[in-house]
Amino acid sequence: MTIHAALALLGAIPDKIAAPESFLNHWFSNFWIVLVLKVVVVMGFVLTAPLGVGYMEHKVLAHMQARLGPMEAGRFHGWAQLIADGVKFVQKEDVIPRAADPVVFTLAPAVALVPYIAIFVVLPFGHTIWAENLDIGIFYVLAIGAVSVIGVLMAGWASANKFALIGALRAAAQLIAYELPLVLAAVAVVMQAGTLSLVGIADAQNHFWYILTQPVMAGIFLVASLAELTRPPFDMPIADSEIIFGAYTEYTGLKFAFFLLSEYGGIVVMSAVASVLFLGGFLPLPGLSMIPGPIWMFGKIFALSFVIVWLRATFPRLREDQLQRFAWIKLVPVALIWILGIAFVKVATG
Repeated sequence: MTIHAALALLGAIPDKIAAPESFLNHWFSNFWIVLVLKVVVVMGFVLTAPLGVGYMEHKVLAHMQARLGPMEAGRFHGWAQLIADGVKFVQKEDVIPRAADPVVFTLAPAVALVPYIAIFVVLPFGHTIWAENLDIGIFYVLAIGAVSVIGVLMAGWASANKFALIGALRAAAQLIAYELPLVLAAVAVVMQAGTLSLVGIADAQNHFWYILTQPVMAGIFLVASLAELTRPPFDMPIADSEIIFGAYTEYTGLKFAFFLLSEYGGIVVMSAVASVLFLGGFLPLPGLSMIPGPIWMFGKIFALSFVIVWLRATFPRLREDQLQRFAWIKLVPVALIWILGIAFVKVATG
């Protein structure tokens, strides 16, 4: 018996607990089969969940604003309207401005979309239902999520359009301002959970969800997520009444559709991350454990997505100065004070 094993047996050093294994790894032993299946599952979710959120936004806004909207496609409540829009995007001419940089202009939509696809890889929908369970899962999510703004900057610069460039610069300034409160909100959860793994953070909430102990950070995370996604009331980078449609002004057809898909994919991703951090992820409410974990996760994602759509129909757009002041003067100081309080409680109770 080694010294480490002897100390672990005596309790001086906790023995290493084996990480849970993905259900695909449990079913199949071949690496390539598992890899292909994980890619298929992730891409299938990426291509369906954002469409569901997009359909929900159209219909929810229509009811909130007392207007019918498109109702003919698919007959029943216009359920096939998004499919019709997809066909329309495919048929549209792919126009590239003469003065634009064609390579950067073409790559920008993919750069904006790929980070959200990469984040889906680490989102847990059950104790064993995930593609990868990284020990630094939340760090990975925050780092990869910040890459999407590069696609917006590429689009604004390559379009050779001053309104597109203004929108891209606004998006970059907004990302810098609201990335810090977003990270601080996640740090507060990590301090309480004692792990960076998204699966571990969800499991740590088996007694109570962290929204009960950290409601302020949950609110900060939601507000910062809206700003990161440039969703109303933080949609200054695409203020159509001022700068047409920001960095996306010159885009048509499938390229524009990819930007829309990245927006709705971002809503799903941020809702999923918020569900894991503050709503227990795939964990059920007490007494309702008979409902499978994935259903709980899907329900929480679409509930938060509904809130994001609701805010769009409720609040007016902020001015640029109001947007920046709200981040630096209000959200960041409150988040830092809250983290100091958590550190004090951890030390006092440790």
